[in-house]
Amino acid sequence: MQTGKPITLPGRSLDGRKFPVVCTPLVGRTTDHILAELKLLLAKKPDLLEWRVDFFESIGDAGSVLDMAARIRQAAGDVPLLFTRRSSREGGERISLSEEQVLALYAAVCRSGSVDIVDFEMDNDPAHVRELREFSRAGGVQLMLSFHDFQATPAFELLNQRFLQAQRLGADIAKVAVMPRRLEDVLLLLSATLQSSQQLDIPLVSMSMGTYGSLTRLMGGVFGSAMTFAIGASSSAPGQVPIEDLRAVLGILEKSLKARC
Repeated sequence: MQTGKPITLPGRSLDGRKFPVVCTPLVGRTTDHILAELKLLLAKKPDLLEWRVDFFESIGDAGSVLDMAARIRQAAGDVPLLFTRRSSREGGERISLSEEQVLALYAAVCRSGSVDIVDFEMDNDPAHVRELREFSRAGGVQLMLSFHDFQATPAFELLNQRFLQAQRLGADIAKVAVMPRRLEDVLLLLSATLQSSQQLDIPLVSMSMGTYGSLTRLMGGVFGSAMTFAIGASSSAPGQVPIEDLRAVLGILEKSLKARC
């Protein structure tokens, strides 16, 4: 039972048949740590890898970033790579780069041929969003525009507006992640995901974070979220569950829903 639009990447292992796709993060701070983490993750067969470059201690050296991206790409084979610098205002690590330098880094990564998707926050400078849209198109890279609220869950209408905002800004994929304070907030996020996934033209990714939010990571696909994040080696956000547990639950849900169709 698929209610949303799948993420497809020509030439890679994402072909629209998997819904949701399971993404595991790389959060190592050094080259050796990342390579060791990568070996562990690939053995668990994720559908997608995310490199959280804001954890990388050499992020200020563009050459080191490009070299690391190329090494991940070579080792990963046809497993797609999502490149993410999460800002500190939206839950990421503090880095020494200016926003102009971050944009230049993204541009270089898009040109490199090493990544398949880049995640950029939709609340970044509008001019930077427009420029990255052009860089990603020129490089054949999909653009995920994201919004994260680590404090609360916005109202239903505001959640839907965030999904719509991403589409209007030219995103290939829209992502919204929020923090629930009560179980009702989880239902709010799932309801907004379901409505937007039925109304918009692009794939959506959504999740609630924290303990309550782990429910959305397990069953968000039923409500239209095309991707879910799982722990392969280390967590990149609160509420992620081990990939083995996630796959077990997804298998049960798929079997149960097919039996009722």
